[in-house]
Amino acid sequence: MIVNWLISNGRKGREGLRTKSSSTTTLNNNNNFRSKMKKEKNLNWNRSLFVTTQATPNPDSLKFIPGERVLTGENNSPTTLDFPSARTAHGSPLAKSLFKIDGVKGVFFGSDFVTITKDRNTGWNQVRSSIFAAIGDFYESGKPILSGELPPQDTQIQPHDSEIVQMIKEILETKVRPAVQEDGGDIVYKGFEDGIVLLQMQGSCSGCPSSSVTLKNGIEKMLMHWIPEVNGVIAVDDEELEKVNMEAFSKVEEKN
Repeated sequence: MIVNWLISNGRKGREGLRTKSSSTTTLNNNNNFRSKMKKEKNLNWNRSLFVTTQATPNPDSLKFIPGERVLTGENNSPTTLDFPSARTAHGSPLAKSLFKIDGVKGVFFGSDFVTITKDRNTGWNQVRSSIFAAIGDFYESGKPILSGELPPQDTQIQPHDSEIVQMIKEILETKVRPAVQEDGGDIVYKGFEDGIVLLQMQGSCSGCPSSSVTLKNGIEKMLMHWIPEVNGVIAVDDEELEKVNMEAFSKVEEKN
């Protein structure tokens, strides 16, 4: 089936880019490790948080896994959250803290991981220790990871969605997003215009060299196979979404 093809072939393509090794850092009282890391950054070692890092297909994105829940998904709360810039991080104390680190370009939350996207001119050795410290400080503080209300997820089926849109969202939610989230990113529904599905790449998927292959050879073929009304799939960023929304508003104004 095409669904299985996406999952198996998409992962094969990504695994060629993914390094098999993962670096592991534990904030404990090991004297040798503490001495080595203190040379990079003065960290608070009165913690027992165990943080691991995992490579993603995007060399500028890295998954940080704290061994604690990040997003629970309970009570209609989101299962993923994307903060593409510091100005979007007002709803999360952890995201705001991470954006204070020079070189951090994007923050993405999953159920049990935090994906950090750095500036291309910044090396991981320049920011890694500060990221570990920020995550450790946050969990030690006991603060909630989210503050204030957040808008509903775009992939959630809404009462006003057409049958076609509901089918698109169902496939994305059950067949696409779980596989993509394993690589520290997400792909979310942003619209359906004239037979074209608009999707936004988030986390490690944003700017990833292999994301266009996954989009066209995997997601597009799957949606076109199961939903005849779909003629194609394109990725859009916030600026392009604003343009699409303005064009839709203009069409409504013309009809009135």
